[in-house]
Amino acid sequence: MPTSPSVKRSTSSRRRASGTQPPERSSLLIPLILVVVLAVIVVAIVALPASMIGRFLPPSIVAEDFSGTLWHGSAGRLTLNSRGLGAVEWHLHPAALLHLKASADVHWVKGGFVADATADADSNGMTLTHLQGGGPLDDLADLGLGHAWHGNSSFNFSDLKVAFATAAGGNPKLLSAIGDLNVANVTSSMVADGADLGGYTLHLANGAITPDSDAAAELSDTGGPLEMQATIHLSQGGHSGMLSGTVRERPGAPASLHEELEQLAQLHPRDASGRIPVDLEFTL
Repeated sequence: MPTSPSVKRSTSSRRRASGTQPPERSSLLIPLILVVVLAVIVVAIVALPASMIGRFLPPSIVAEDFSGTLWHGSAGRLTLNSRGLGAVEWHLHPAALLHLKASADVHWVKGGFVADATADADSNGMTLTHLQGGGPLDDLADLGLGHAWHGNSSFNFSDLKVAFATAAGGNPKLLSAIGDLNVANVTSSMVADGADLGGYTLHLANGAITPDSDAAAELSDTGGPLEMQATIHLSQGGHSGMLSGTVRERPGAPASLHEELEQLAQLHPRDASGRIPVDLEFTL
């Protein structure tokens, strides 16, 4: 049976009396527009080639040998100021683009060295969270890390922030880092005739890196012939560092290591427990 006009009017009267009003059309349009915009962004990044990511990199980093799409792609060759950085694969989170930022799950490989993290980047820099990985130190030698040192490393950082270089030829600047770097089976031709020196942990606590990007990290051994407790102070601006602490050999240490420590003790006498104070300056 058709609804009479009086019934329609009474229904409207009850809505006004109860304070209930039908939703305004404009309030429904806003989420609809956002959904449409996000859909357009998703379609665009699925269709665009992976090489588009090069437009968002700082001047000091060059990416080549692309495959895949902007959404899920890879660059087979990265360089930092002409130094090889290995290869990277990424999987973008498109929702971050609504805030004019890039967010992605990243997998990086350089020889046998690998790292996985979630990366959030804008024009100023990058924040890495859940950064984990590791590999042989030898594979980082051409980056100036681990030069003349050998061993296997692993790392786990909850947070790491980097500011991009503002001009070509500049280096990214480390702003903060919270986590641990571990090395095992460490050897060097410069120490104890290349004998195995054991393992060590470098710990960066919250606030370890200052606003001017200097850092203080705690270094301790995890076993082996050398017992060590030290602090490493790093100056990124001055490209230098200072290791300050104490060392002593454990029973069964190689004779070559014992001889070198005895020579060191001639300059810095042992304390009552047999530890030798050390202050070693190095360049980065």
